[in-house]
Amino acid sequence: MINTEINYVAELFKVLGDPTRAKIVLALEDRELCVCDLAEKLKMTDSAISHQLRVLKQARLLTSRRDGKHLYYSLEDHHVAVLFDTALEHIRERNHSL
Repeated sequence: MINTEINYVAELFKVLGDPTRAKIVLALEDRELCVCDLAEKLKMTDSAISHQLRVLKQARLLTSRRDGKHLYYSLEDHHVAVLFDTALEHIRERNHSL
């Protein structure tokens, strides 16, 4: 069982290892956003954002809800934010000690 879990952890970090996907996670920490809001915020096309959202959703890091023609995305649960914030804290402490 532990090997399967390790594989899932490795896949999770691989998904979060992409800078665009990391920016999306950070943007969604405070509130849900639609594709067009994320595209504007990250200065990317709707198509490029949609592709990254699909990867994050397949990794079960995001959830979505439909409101009319728009899909709004948010983090799957608080663990995603905790994981991301912990990584940022680690990087900031490491850089501070240099």
